[in-house]
Amino acid sequence: MELNERVAIITGAGGGLGRCHALQLARHGVKIVVNDLDADGAEKVASEIRERGGKAGAFACSVTDEERIGAMVAETVERWGRVDILVNNAGVLRDRSFAKMELDDFRFVVDVHLMGAVICTKAVWEAMRAQSYGRIVMTTSSSGLYGNFGQANYGAAKMALVGLMQTLAIEGEKYNIRVNCLAPTAATQMTGGVLSEEALERLDPTLVSPGLVPLVSDDAPTRAILCAGAGHFAAAHITLTEGAFIGAGDDAAERVAESWDAITARHNELVPEFGFTQGKRELESAGADDAIMAVR
Repeated sequence: MELNERVAIITGAGGGLGRCHALQLARHGVKIVVNDLDADGAEKVASEIRERGGKAGAFACSVTDEERIGAMVAETVERWGRVDILVNNAGVLRDRSFAKMELDDFRFVVDVHLMGAVICTKAVWEAMRAQSYGRIVMTTSSSGLYGNFGQANYGAAKMALVGLMQTLAIEGEKYNIRVNCLAPTAATQMTGGVLSEEALERLDPTLVSPGLVPLVSDDAPTRAILCAGAGHFAAAHITLTEGAFIGAGDDAAERVAESWDAITARHNELVPEFGFTQGKRELESAGADDAIMAVR
C-alpha cells in the first residue's frame, strides 16, 4: 500500500471522520489538502498534520461552489504538481420523515452529498486522466444501501453516489483511475443524539479510517463498497438474480406474480461488471442472437 508523497484532497476534513481520514493518510506519507466549510477547523487539522511531521494545507469552501473547488484543485497542482487522491467526505443531515420533509431540505442534502461529490470529482478528473493515475472515494451509507427511517433525502443521495462510482470506475479504468465507496458507521456531529453513549464510544471514527487506505493505494480495487465501523469491515454488493423467462402474452403479469419466488431466488446471483449485463441476460433468455446482443 505505497502512498508516500501522494497528494490527497479530503472534503469535510475539518473535524470528525474527515479529520481522521486526513490524519490516517498523512501517517502514510500523503500530502493532504484539508477542505472544509469551516476555515478554522480546516486550518487546525492541517496544523495538526504539520506538527506531526506531515505536509498539509487548508482550503475553506463549500463543495457546491464550483469556482472555489476549481481554485482549490488548481492551487494544489501548483503547490504539489498533481492530485492523486480525492476523498469525497463532506456531508450534512436534514432528517425528517418524508411526510414532514420540506423539499428544500431534500434538495440541500442531495446538493451537498451528490452534487458536491460530482463537482469535486469533475474538478480533478482531467488532471487524473492526464497523469494516468487517480484514486477517488465516495462516501456512501447504509442508509443509501438499505434505507433508514427519516432519511429519504440522505439515503437517495448516498445511493446515487454508488451509481456514480460504478460508472466513473468503468470510464476511468483505462486511465488507471480507480473509484470506490466507503460506507462508514461513526460517531460524528451528524450522529450525535441519535445513538447511545456506549455505541458512540465504540463507533470511534478512527476505527473507520484504516479502511480508507487500501481504497486509495497504488494497488487499490475499483468499484468496491467497503462498509466500516467499530473496527469491523465488510463488503456490500449490488447483485442480480438468475431470474426467470416469462415472455409475452395477455397473462404475462399473472405469470410474473406466480413466478415471484423463482425471479427473486438468490442462488446463482452475480455482481454485474457493467449495466448492460442485465439487458444481455434478458436477451439471452429471450433467445436473441449475438448480433442483437452486440448492439448497445
